[in-house]
Amino acid sequence: MTALTILLFLEMPKSFMPPVDVGAFSGRLEASQDNSFAQMIAYGEPVNAILAKIPWRESNLSGVESQNSGWFWVNLVQNRHRPNVQVLMADLQKQLNRIPGLNVYLRQGDYLSLGQNETRSQYSAALEGPDAEELYRSAPRLQAKLQSLPELANVSSDLEMSAPRVNVDIRRDLAMSLNIDPSNIANTLYDAYGNRRASTITVGSEQQDVIPEVLKEDQRAPEALGNLYLRSNMGRLVPLSAVTRLTQTVAPLSINHVGQFPAVTFQFDLKRGVSLESATGLIRRAAEEIGMPATMSLSFQGTAAQFESSLKGLGILLLIAVLVIYIVLGVLYESFIHPLTILSGLPSAAIGALLTLLLFGQDLNLYSFLGVILLIGIVKKNAIMIVDFALQAERSEHLNPEAAVFQGCTQRFRPIMMTTMAALLGAIPIALGSGEGGEARRPLGIAVIGGLLLSQSLTLYVTPVIYLYLHRFQRSGSRKIEDRMFTVRNDGRERAIAN
Repeated sequence: MTALTILLFLEMPKSFMPPVDVGAFSGRLEASQDNSFAQMIAYGEPVNAILAKIPWRESNLSGVESQNSGWFWVNLVQNRHRPNVQVLMADLQKQLNRIPGLNVYLRQGDYLSLGQNETRSQYSAALEGPDAEELYRSAPRLQAKLQSLPELANVSSDLEMSAPRVNVDIRRDLAMSLNIDPSNIANTLYDAYGNRRASTITVGSEQQDVIPEVLKEDQRAPEALGNLYLRSNMGRLVPLSAVTRLTQTVAPLSINHVGQFPAVTFQFDLKRGVSLESATGLIRRAAEEIGMPATMSLSFQGTAAQFESSLKGLGILLLIAVLVIYIVLGVLYESFIHPLTILSGLPSAAIGALLTLLLFGQDLNLYSFLGVILLIGIVKKNAIMIVDFALQAERSEHLNPEAAVFQGCTQRFRPIMMTTMAALLGAIPIALGSGEGGEARRPLGIAVIGGLLLSQSLTLYVTPVIYLYLHRFQRSGSRKIEDRMFTVRNDGRERAIAN
């Protein structure tokens, strides 16, 4: 059973936290990279009209981040008759996909915030390296590989390489001949298209900034730059096109970093029934299969990073918990043997918990692992009651071990069943997942119920058998020591007589 417990722990699908309906979700709006702020604001009208039709909406908020990205947040009413947030998101996604030229990514609200920075999906991974050009060549290949994996959904990246850019190259010979400084050209462009504050108007307690700009029709195309005029040092007006050369290229819309190196972040969701542990393994193998250079590295961010760090400590935490219990029981009973008898019921509890989680389609996450830790305390209590009574019966009533442990089982049967049923029935509401955030606590209740059912069925039979075997082992060891000491004493006595 111990070997089966270890095997189940290794083979169980693992995740960080189950998705929880917190009554809110967010959306990420993205348009083409040659989009404008005005067009992005215009996209908000059909989006807000669709959001207003959500039957369970309490409030919503939206905004524009950049020329091709925006966001919104929706709060839902707290009503037990309300459908799950994932059902509402699936229906809303179909409606938002009908808006031409706009991509919308919906993300369920977080039950526990751990500093995640994902905006499109639940999980993210970053590809980073010192060479930006090599990074931008490898990132599209990795994204295509991830999109081909059937276990992942909504795979996207923040790499935007096709944003239009206009380079204004100064023809310095002509500019100098017309007495125009390069700084004059930069200031003119900033006055026309920047955010320079010319003055401030104060009315009562309010202040309004005055920011100059060109006409709206001169803000829509690069050709409008030719309509700008520069004032030379001699006071003459010179068209910008006379002293500059305009070239249109493409460039990254933004250059993101992780630490000190340029990075491309991939965000993804999991298909139903796929664990986070298997997904992280698939992503790492995909990075190896594309032939990623040695100078680049793949690391998980946000929730996935927290999962990897917590996964490393779960097994150690379980071993430490068992070791501490063994030491405390050893000090209590002044024995190295009896703590093993008490701990013998733990494998059956772990097997029951893990098999029940598999039966109900649950992963081994933080909450279900907490249920396994709780089982250690509940299950060892049953064995403590039997062993403690048996040891007292041996000392006070001078019963043999078989009679003492049998009497312990019969005398302690009712309190064992009462405490076990109290814990089991108390875990049923948790396993049903009722109440706000009940989805997160459901694995804990399922683990406790499954572990108690199997361990309770076996503890009353396994504990007495282990007690007797270890008691005989301890007795045989004591007899060998006594025989050895008796032999040593006899040898010493015979030598003394001979002398």
